[in-house]
Amino acid sequence: MSAAVLGLRLAAEPAAANAPGEPWLNIAIFGAFVAITMIIVFRASRNNKTAADYYAAGRSFTGGQNGSAIAGDYLSAASFLGIVGAIAMTGYDGFLYSIGFLVAWLVALLLVAELLRNTGRFTMADVLSFRLKQKPVRIAAAITTLVVCFFYLLAQMAGAGGLVSLLLGISDLLGQSLVITVVGALMILYVLIGGMKGTTWVQIIKAVLLIAGAGVMTVWVLAINGFDFSALLDQAVAVAENPAILDPGLKYGVSDLSKIDFLSLGLALVLGTAALPHVLMRFYTVPTAKEARKSVVWAIWLIGIFYVFTLVLGYGAAALVGPSVIAAAPGGPNSAAPLLAFSLGGPLLLGLISAIAFATILAVVAGLTITAAASFAHDIYASVVKKGKPEAGAEVKVARRTVVIIGIVAIIGGIGANGQNVAFLVALAFAVAASANLPTIVYSLYWKRFSTKGALWSMYGGLASAIVLIVFSPVVSGSETSMLKTEAIDFAFFPLSNPGIVSIPLAFFLGWLGTVLDRGTEDPAKQSEMEVRSLTGIGAEKASEH
Repeated sequence: MSAAVLGLRLAAEPAAANAPGEPWLNIAIFGAFVAITMIIVFRASRNNKTAADYYAAGRSFTGGQNGSAIAGDYLSAASFLGIVGAIAMTGYDGFLYSIGFLVAWLVALLLVAELLRNTGRFTMADVLSFRLKQKPVRIAAAITTLVVCFFYLLAQMAGAGGLVSLLLGISDLLGQSLVITVVGALMILYVLIGGMKGTTWVQIIKAVLLIAGAGVMTVWVLAINGFDFSALLDQAVAVAENPAILDPGLKYGVSDLSKIDFLSLGLALVLGTAALPHVLMRFYTVPTAKEARKSVVWAIWLIGIFYVFTLVLGYGAAALVGPSVIAAAPGGPNSAAPLLAFSLGGPLLLGLISAIAFATILAVVAGLTITAAASFAHDIYASVVKKGKPEAGAEVKVARRTVVIIGIVAIIGGIGANGQNVAFLVALAFAVAASANLPTIVYSLYWKRFSTKGALWSMYGGLASAIVLIVFSPVVSGSETSMLKTEAIDFAFFPLSNPGIVSIPLAFFLGWLGTVLDRGTEDPAKQSEMEVRSLTGIGAEKASEH
């Protein structure tokens, strides 16, 4: 169906303009998916007895299974809804998100995956505090983990609001807020019951469905254009009435400032993955370092294939739906993929693809939530408050209570972020992760002299600078596209939309400066033990059993 035909159809049917397809069919497919995955979660929850079961699924997954789950965890609403929408609206510049997200995995593979698996038990803080002072480092790591998870949750909740609002024809703020609340409640239920094992199986199922669904749509779009990608691009240009959609710079080349903004974005995307707590935690669900390496290789292949699909889907949405129709739909750019599905296969394909997108959101928010809960319960409660000796079962109880609190906070934040492009919001999470976590991870693994003061300066300095720059950037105030959605309120003195180009180098510098100025000495025996364990894995299995 061409954009013109779709536009006429939407104009002739006001109900369809608000809710393309059949809302009852969409709800039925959603309900079927939730019911099936809930059964799986219930079955997986039977063995959740210890902290290792709840946080790390008993380290029972193979590299292939964990790689699929990583892909399911990583291919979030930003990947499916946000990137497709970004390509449909800004063409080449939108595809840069796909490139950045994929290249980032090389950093994760080469720098951190195996070393983290060998050194830690459940969380990132296990690694960072291994040879440093436990209490202050664990508290700092837990705080940065919770903040990064919160920013990432904002993106997923915003994606959920836009997606379900489109499908059900909900355009008012109250209705969209109710949708986000329901998603948050389902997320809490998944994690409370299933723990990491249930969450992992949901992520594996979701990865298979997402890649398969995107693959079917990609072949369909290409078939309409005689499997001629150039013909597809020509049609996208004709419908968008903008040849610049094929050229670099439509979004990030309009000024010198926007080019700097792109460098900042790229830096955040490439370095952020290796510091995302919910991705790092997945490495603890496999039994050996070899399986951890295999996990990353599997993830790179699956994620790479999907991001190739996004290029076709994004330009397909521009050609078959049109940027103006996408911009006017509930959810804005985030509605590009569902609208493309509707133009290809009508209500049934729309329902199926939207259910997959919904599954994407649920799987990712479940992974984020259990990571945040594990960080608080394991790093703050068990390790700091109880000094490593919590009562039997108490740590898991605290984790489950934390899940509820995190869910409520995520719902409130998601309502505030509703309407923002989810790929852009995730990029902010990457910037915060790269600023607050990556320097300390790299220094801890590779610099023998690195000290507790350096770790604290780096984590708190990187976190504070990233958040302050975001708050005082155009993301929050100053325009109709800001979170405050008005030009009357403008306190955006930092001109860039992504803080990475400032906050990431600053965090590395603060880690170095704090270490140089620290006259205290760390335990050399622990430094040697960490080096041997991270490189060889000797001692890692014994630590995992505790």
